[in-house]
Amino acid sequence: MTSRPTVSVVLIFFNDERFLPEAIASVFQQTFEDWELILADDGSTDGSTAVARRWADGHPERVTYVEHPGHANRGPSATRNLGFTSSRGRYIAVLDSDDVWEPHKLSEQVAILDAHPEVGLVIGASMYWWSWAGEHAPRSDRLMTVGAPADRVHHPPELALLLYPLGKGVAPCPSSWLLRREAVEGVGGWEEDIRAMYEDQRFLGKAYHEMSVWVSSRYWDRYRRHPGQLVAVTDSDGYHTARREFLAWYEDDLRDRGVSDPRVWRAIRRAWWPYRHPRLAASRRAAGRLRARWLRRIRSVGRVARQEGT
Repeated sequence: MTSRPTVSVVLIFFNDERFLPEAIASVFQQTFEDWELILADDGSTDGSTAVARRWADGHPERVTYVEHPGHANRGPSATRNLGFTSSRGRYIAVLDSDDVWEPHKLSEQVAILDAHPEVGLVIGASMYWWSWAGEHAPRSDRLMTVGAPADRVHHPPELALLLYPLGKGVAPCPSSWLLRREAVEGVGGWEEDIRAMYEDQRFLGKAYHEMSVWVSSRYWDRYRRHPGQLVAVTDSDGYHTARREFLAWYEDDLRDRGVSDPRVWRAIRRAWWPYRHPRLAASRRAAGRLRARWLRRIRSVGRVARQEGT
């Protein structure tokens, strides 16, 4: 491919030999064909490096393999930045190596960005995907929509207030995103000082204050749920440590960006409250659990009464 592609797909991977081929294949199955694929290796030590190199060698006109100097492991944010700086497309899509895309993903998202030049980012629902495991699946697949009004543009800072980690709404999975190149450049890419949880939330935390976002009701990706993924192996202590680190970073970033909206700062204070008042927060959680048990008992008694009355 000699001309500049419309879409650059940045697919990062680390020791994911099991799922990587299916993720790559889902890019090749897109109905939209004007794309390049950047396979960004975060220092894998299993067979996934060989898998990626075979795809790049077999399709040199549209697939590029990149790695950090010395085949180093630097974390997902640094690896997304590596893939981005190696890309050429007007639009940037990110894909995690254990997820897959639906065939119409790029065609529908490109149409949205083309129709809405003021939008810097498109996000959509995701299919939380357990059925890939077949008869061993622990539960049925579940469609998770983004926790904000869909099929419309949201302007800053609407989504910062509506979506996790400050709001109550479900946040979008990275594999559902499509961005303009200048939007990625405008927020400075991904924050490389973080190697674990919240790397996607840090990017979105910046994006929600810098660009308009289209939220779609459509789902374009299957978010594979499996025991080895980061959210599955992080315990409660690790989660709360990561959340506190995020909130501290977010406060600094908001100040650096000159964000003064009082709604945002109230949301920050609410998010900090359980950590700054742990005893009161524990009491509230205990009261909430008691209330939930009481409501379940009331409903159970009501069902029994209705059954006996029939």
